[in-house]
Amino acid sequence: MNDLRITSIQTDIIWENKEANLNKQQITLQKLKGTTDLVVFPEMFTTGFSMDSPNLAEPENGETISRLKYYAEIYELALTGSFICSRNGKFYNRGFFIKPDNEISFYDKRHLFRMGKENQSFSAGQQQTIISYKDWNICLSICYDLRFPIWLRNNNTRYDLLIVSACWPQPRISVWDILLRARAIENQAYICGVNRIGYDPSGRYYPGHSAVIDPKGEIIQSTPEGKETCITTTLSAEKLTTFRQKFPVLQDADSFSIHI
Repeated sequence: MNDLRITSIQTDIIWENKEANLNKQQITLQKLKGTTDLVVFPEMFTTGFSMDSPNLAEPENGETISRLKYYAEIYELALTGSFICSRNGKFYNRGFFIKPDNEISFYDKRHLFRMGKENQSFSAGQQQTIISYKDWNICLSICYDLRFPIWLRNNNTRYDLLIVSACWPQPRISVWDILLRARAIENQAYICGVNRIGYDPSGRYYPGHSAVIDPKGEIIQSTPEGKETCITTTLSAEKLTTFRQKFPVLQDADSFSIHI
């Protein structure tokens, strides 16, 4: 297990304009070739947090994923985030993880934000997704999932890194800051939380506060509030392994199963 270079893309999102957002991020990805292993986008980074799923949803092999596969291959890096997906007549806030060889995994957001009526526009996911990449086990989650520690519990130390792609607004940003650190501490894992910035058409403001947290809950790197930023952090495999060996909290964790 080697160190892992991870890049957080804290960005404003052009509302419901997939092509413009994909073109915008291609410019960033071009500059990242050879400097990182994994790039993390915010939640619904091609559309913004829109509930217009009937008009914005696309299949797994649609425009967004096709373009991202191309980017992953030519820029030689893995990509993760979420987009609005349609499958078998249902709509999902679907997380993706695309490797440079175009191997792809999906994760459907389990916890839908009912206060924003997400549960009326999308179907909930039914299972966790943990990917193996460069010998790291990586768990995908999306925004509101962060509030549910049972869902994200690192049973049997199944993952080393938790990704949280988000559209988390200003009024609750202190909760975001706290929960990122809490999830890292209780799961003895690195956490990478990437939040968008800017305003959506409703006037809702997103301040960013993207951060990478180590397994002790310490902030390794964070982004300037309200600014488009691209930061790359190197995660130490040795520090993770050593900490888990010296302080094996998870060996005393309660075992349980989740019934969906």
